[in-house]
Amino acid sequence: MNRRTVAMRSRRPANLGSMMLVTVVVAMILCVVFFKNKELNEKKAAYEKREQYLLEKIEEQNARSEEIEEYRKYMQTKQYIEDMAKSKLGLVYKDEIIFSADN
Repeated sequence: MNRRTVAMRSRRPANLGSMMLVTVVVAMILCVVFFKNKELNEKKAAYEKREQYLLEKIEEQNARSEEIEEYRKYMQTKQYIEDMAKSKLGLVYKDEIIFSADN
């Protein structure tokens, strides 16, 4: 045997050990990346669900805001004043006839 084959045989276990170590480290990194990716996808799904819920709430509040704005405009009309005078104060026009049920 020449020196080269002897040197190769003596290096082989060291190379094999270092290759196994590198393989194990790479496998561990892949596992960590896989599980973190799964965790991030779950968080993403939860955030998308919450975003959809919040968008629905925004739409509800915008609709409510429009209703309030319409009611505010109605409160500034003569019709609103007449309705409040009739319901709260019992006032009527001179030519109106009031019917009431006897209990």
